[in-house]
Amino acid sequence: MSDSDRKEDEGLVRTIGTRVLGLNIVNMVVGGGIFVLPGVVAAQLGSAAILAYIVCSVAVALVFLCFAEVGSRITRSGGAYAYIEEAFGPFAGFIASTLLWFGWCVLSDAAITVAMVETMAIAIPALGNPVPRALFIVVLFIFLAIANIRGVKSGVRLFVFNTIAKLVPLLLLLVVGLFAINFENLAIPEWPTLTSVSAAALVLVFAFSGAEAALSSSGEITNPSRTVPRGLLLGLTCILLIYVGLQTVAQGVLGAELANNTEAPLAASAIAVFGEWGATMLLVGGVISIYATVSGDILNTPRVLFASARDGTLPKALAKVHPKYRTPHIAIVVYAAAICIIALSGTFKPLAVLASGSILVIYAAVCLSVLRFRRRDGDPKAGEFKAPGGPVVPILGFLLVAWLLWQLTAEEAKGLGVLIAVSAAYYAVNSFVVRRRAVALESANH
Repeated sequence: MSDSDRKEDEGLVRTIGTRVLGLNIVNMVVGGGIFVLPGVVAAQLGSAAILAYIVCSVAVALVFLCFAEVGSRITRSGGAYAYIEEAFGPFAGFIASTLLWFGWCVLSDAAITVAMVETMAIAIPALGNPVPRALFIVVLFIFLAIANIRGVKSGVRLFVFNTIAKLVPLLLLLVVGLFAINFENLAIPEWPTLTSVSAAALVLVFAFSGAEAALSSSGEITNPSRTVPRGLLLGLTCILLIYVGLQTVAQGVLGAELANNTEAPLAASAIAVFGEWGATMLLVGGVISIYATVSGDILNTPRVLFASARDGTLPKALAKVHPKYRTPHIAIVVYAAAICIIALSGTFKPLAVLASGSILVIYAAVCLSVLRFRRRDGDPKAGEFKAPGGPVVPILGFLLVAWLLWQLTAEEAKGLGVLIAVSAAYYAVNSFVVRRRAVALESANH
């Protein structure tokens, strides 16, 4: 039976076409990071920042061609975690799951929480002080944890509202801002080194990641072998145009001042273009976007901890279900607390870089899984998507990702290495305990 037939048997209706998938990718990727990153990248590259966007977009495009191929082969839930586990076994799968839920989700949520508070501090200066800032973050995550334990869900209306709230202000700034550009500010007086471009591209991975989540609905995509690559191309092209356009507007309007504004550069650009109300528009849109992203992650990601605990790879307490609300309350509290603690102790750029490093390891593994599946199972079958160019796409994708990972500083690489080492040690200890219990149980039965 074909993959398509199996999906029909499961009752899924294929209604997602190229445009819907492309828009979904745009919605999943364009989040809180873009409200901060133009200033961060300009601080590294100045008016040459567009080069980092191009490098990052090429790397992401290659990686998601690999996602498209592997996703057409592996249809069970789990996304990148499932792909890596199927290709390289349960140990690699566990490392991947840790990098996803903690290295990527927790750290990225902490990073955009920091960005949200820094953005709000423009309108509410008290949030720039340590005590009110810490109190706000703690209360925010207590509220989000309680709301999600009680079973509050993001409905379709919230999804649509969130999309409009973050895209309309950005597109308005982009279109109107083009007419306010001082083109002298776009001149590149000195071309940056390859190392500095790749270091800036590493930070930008934070803003380009997330398209893989849109592929989780593969069972509802019409003609996946055509729609997935076209949808990815459409979505990533739109994202690149939006990001490069906003970077150009911010650089053209603010000039050298953009590099000095790493907390809310787009809000500062909106002030220059629209006046004070423009800043309010960007601030409100940014805060809503970030809040919805964090709230959605606290709703969804604890289910990863819950599932892992039920599978026996994480403490059993995380698999407990609230007797009244029927939600994984322990997993929700642990996940929200982890984000809160890291947001209290971190700043945006280091958290964004570490999160980018974690997701890049996942991306590298997915690129390699393409080669693994082709060698073990042969080329994709009829109806499954195959990345063009033989081994060129997965190899180039892997090399570009490895090159970006090479730009991690010693401290950043150490942090990523510690996370992987701790995950590996936990897996080894847990596997040993499980084997001992199995042996003891077998002995008792005999």
